[in-house]
Amino acid sequence: MFAAMLFAISIVALTQFAAYYWRAMLAGVAAQPVSERVLEAAGAKSGQLTGENFLTLLSLHRVTPELGSGSDKLHSVRLYYSLVQALGTVAGTRLPAMAAWSEREAALCARYAAVQVDRRWQANLELAAAIRSC
Repeated sequence: MFAAMLFAISIVALTQFAAYYWRAMLAGVAAQPVSERVLEAAGAKSGQLTGENFLTLLSLHRVTPELGSGSDKLHSVRLYYSLVQALGTVAGTRLPAMAAWSEREAALCARYAAVQVDRRWQANLELAAAIRSC
């Protein structure tokens, strides 16, 4: 009985650590600078990304080909964005603190997507320049 309880507590602690680590990695990437061309393409007003820009950035990410060796990197962020949006919708006007948190997290997801789009565009431009120089 004690071993099962200890195992359950360990699993919960490991899951919590993994969630915090993933969230820290998301915030770390989202803190990187984003070029003006990505902000303009996303339709960001005054250079500030909001959660509303996430779907636009997601579509930009889909139409930008991955020419180098990389992966999508937006699967888990899409899921997190959907979860955050659902929580924000449920919170509505009853829980303004939770609604504000939801907006901040959606903006974080949009910022992460913008950084990924910017990285992809930059990698594609560098690859195209390398091909032209051959």
